[in-house]
Amino acid sequence: MNLDVRLPIGLMFSIFGTLLTGFGALSDKAIYEQHSLGININLKWGLVLLAFGLIMLFFALRRRGTPR
Repeated sequence: MNLDVRLPIGLMFSIFGTLLTGFGALSDKAIYEQHSLGININLKWGLVLLAFGLIMLFFALRRRGTPR
């Protein structure tokens, strides 16, 4: 079976990471003062998700280009 799940996982994490990073960067800073001790957790985890998704896409596309 030639099933590679890295491509859909990479796409999903990249999309969610982009959305969460955008929300964290553009949202009001006052909401983080009360709930998360002033840490913009949406921005930080959005960047983590985006980095993971891009790594998965890199490995999926690298594997796709090599012949067996």
